[in-house]
Amino acid sequence: MNELVPLETGGKPTKERRISKRLRHAIDLLTSGEAKTKKAAAEKAGLTRERFSRALKESHVQEYLAHQTRVLLAQAQGRAAGVLLTLMDEARSEHVKRDIAVHVLAINGHRPPDRNGPVFNVGFSVGYIIDLSGPNDAARPLVDVTPRPADE
Repeated sequence: MNELVPLETGGKPTKERRISKRLRHAIDLLTSGEAKTKKAAAEKAGLTRERFSRALKESHVQEYLAHQTRVLLAQAQGRAAGVLLTLMDEARSEHVKRDIAVHVLAINGHRPPDRNGPVFNVGFSVGYIIDLSGPNDAARPLVDVTPRPADE
């Protein structure tokens, strides 16, 4: 049978790129909210703004930033759920309570019916009627759709 043969690259194994302590510290300051801007995070970590901005464009730094963001969001899920439940129970506004209840239901897979379905008008028509019958077709009553003047 066919067997898979591992491919040999023939080159050196790629070296894992490291992120300096200063750069890691600047990213942590930015993701935690201690620094509101890239400039502030760079200054607190002892980097220049230009170096920090250039580093954020590198793929291995972007991977680290994405990982730190996922960790931070995972840690905040419990607090966010607690805030939602508190607002749902104690909010003064019924509008806020309703929005939170709909959001919690949507998270659990319950959605309100879609109200943007087809619209049917029964019993009346709006607009013009175009008569496509020819002169030899059966005689049908012709309806005049010319608008009347407003003074009548």
